[in-house]
Amino acid sequence: MNPRRGYAGELPPVRFNMARYCLQTAARATPDKVALVVVSDANAPVEMAERWTYAQLDEAVRRTAAGLRRLGLAPGARLMIRMGNTSDYALLFFGAIAAGCVPLPSSAQLTGEEAAFLLADSGARLLAMADELTIRPPQGVQVLGMADVAALRIGHEPLDYADTAAADPAFLIYTSGTTGQPKGVLHAQRSAWGRRPMYQGWYGIRPDDVILHAGAFNWTYTLGVGLTDPWANGAAAVLYNGPRDVTVWPALMEKYRATLFAAVPGLYRQILKYNDLGAHDLSSLRHGLTAGEALSTALLEQWRTTTGKALYEALGMSECSTYVSSSPDMPVRPGSPGKAQPGRCVAALPVEGGEEPLPAGETGLLAVHRSDPGLMLGYWNRPEEEELVYRGEWFLGGDLVHFDADGYMIYHGRNDDVMNAMGYRVSPLEVEHCLSRHPAVAEVAVTELLVREGVRVIAAFVVPRDPDEPDGMDAAPLLAFAHEHLAGYKCPREVIFIDHLPRTANGKVRRRDLAQWRR
Repeated sequence: MNPRRGYAGELPPVRFNMARYCLQTAARATPDKVALVVVSDANAPVEMAERWTYAQLDEAVRRTAAGLRRLGLAPGARLMIRMGNTSDYALLFFGAIAAGCVPLPSSAQLTGEEAAFLLADSGARLLAMADELTIRPPQGVQVLGMADVAALRIGHEPLDYADTAAADPAFLIYTSGTTGQPKGVLHAQRSAWGRRPMYQGWYGIRPDDVILHAGAFNWTYTLGVGLTDPWANGAAAVLYNGPRDVTVWPALMEKYRATLFAAVPGLYRQILKYNDLGAHDLSSLRHGLTAGEALSTALLEQWRTTTGKALYEALGMSECSTYVSSSPDMPVRPGSPGKAQPGRCVAALPVEGGEEPLPAGETGLLAVHRSDPGLMLGYWNRPEEEELVYRGEWFLGGDLVHFDADGYMIYHGRNDDVMNAMGYRVSPLEVEHCLSRHPAVAEVAVTELLVREGVRVIAAFVVPRDPDEPDGMDAAPLLAFAHEHLAGYKCPREVIFIDHLPRTANGKVRRRDLAQWRR
């Protein structure tokens, strides 16, 4: 495909509602087919799991939409979801979109102060919150507890899906910002349609598939691969919300006859390490899907050898989900996540500037054409950050790549300092801002460290306030302080004490040089 022509796939209808697109067709064609299974106890009989048919799901989502309208939530109003991995979370997310409102899914891992920032920054008028995840909302924000969320579906006639435009806002999700504070990524109703190149360009999805996803609902990886895409294709989604134990995943694949399994590479690595996969019947599994971080060649080969199943990788981001991938129809090339999905307009642009795509073999910034329907509407109230990521008709995500002569993409790392922690993008500025508030810290710089092939951890390099401390300072208080103020995935795994930070002649910290200072 000529990378100058823009998106080559079919565009969505002018009037388009994401929730209707995902649920209405299957609810009418196969109303009694199971759409969602939520497992709380991996050891319980299959019959004990929570099940929703397409007809039940469609009705519950539209009743939820009616309940939100009864609360006075107008189309376009934002609501924040701070709950665990329950069916109520999924129903509220899609119910809000069905009503034309804009849900903000947030992670249960966030601390109270992190969640409070998202609530204030988004301007949400309603907060749906699990009892154990309480925060004090500002005046004017209505709070719904778990019982209130369930009650939204009671006593209301199902609302018709909102007659939204394809370019109307659908949901808001937060990711790392260049200023150190998370920024909201606003997605359009059309974003679900924009995922269509993934159906065969990554999954090879079929209506008879059973997709087991290992993630949490706040993550676009889970909301998309775990719910949106299975439902848009009339498949079944299986999600687990019980105690986190790596041994449950092969058991769930076997028990629920999963045909596709989706997770980050790190979880595949743990599954191989802590399970005897030969003791499980994985015959129903066609292949695995992986995204969020780079898949190492060693892990790919180990999974293939142990299970006899393929792994198909995808590269994406919060702003556009996944757009480069391998698939059952595309040979996997170890060391590459694959090619641009059919219809996508993806290129490498010169780092120094310009809109002319680079030829094969030359390294530049990975870019997606603005015409892609899966691309975000923009950053919420962040015009200065939005300006940084657009170059003419291209969106630049910050990844350095080249495409080989066959169109396979080769990843060369980030052009900025953004880190990848368990599939989440994390700004070092956010972590540094937190640790700099500790009274024992004079200066701090944060970066990723490669500890072994395919495994990177966040490390903090700290200059103690007491110059005599570097050799004897205890990392434990700093790690505890980080966990008090930051979500677990943002916290450093290592603290290295040094007497000064490496800087450029202009005084800027050289984060890329920090690794060589590790003792």
